[in-house]
Amino acid sequence: MRKPGLINLAALSSLVIASLALSACAPRVTVRGNLPRDTELSKVEIGSHNRKQVARILGTPSTRGTFDGNVWYYISRKTEKTAFFEAEIVDQQVIAVYFNDKNVVQAIHRYNKDDKRQVEIVERTTPTAGRKYSIIDQLLGNLGRFGK
Repeated sequence: MRKPGLINLAALSSLVIASLALSACAPRVTVRGNLPRDTELSKVEIGSHNRKQVARILGTPSTRGTFDGNVWYYISRKTEKTAFFEAEIVDQQVIAVYFNDKNVVQAIHRYNKDDKRQVEIVERTTPTAGRKYSIIDQLLGNLGRFGK
C-alpha cells in the first residue's frame, strides 16, 4: 500500500519539472536603443532647428555618422531569443536627422528592418613584427629567468 503523501510529492515534482521545461522554451524579448516618440519628432522643424535644439527635443543620438558628422542616428532594436538559438531581429527602426553646414536640420528620414543591407566583412589580419612563440616556448620560456 502506497502512502498518499508520496504520490502528491511525485505529482508536484513532475509538475515543477514540466513547468520549468516549458518556461525555458518561451522567447526572451529584448528592446535596446533610443528612439524618439512621434510626438517629439513632430516638434523638430526642418530648416529651423539647430543641433542644440534637436538634442533638447529628442535627446542625444544613439550614434553620429562615422564618415559624415552632419548625421545623427536614433536607433532601436527589438530581438527575440528562444533557448539556445540565435537571437532574431523582430523590429528595428532608425531615425536619421541630417544637418547642413550651418548645423540646421536639413532632412529627417525613418528606416526600418526592411531597409537594412548586408555588409561584407573583410577578413584580413595586420602583420606584426616580432617572434612567434609556440606553446612549448611559452611554457618553458620562464624557466631559469628568475633568481633565487
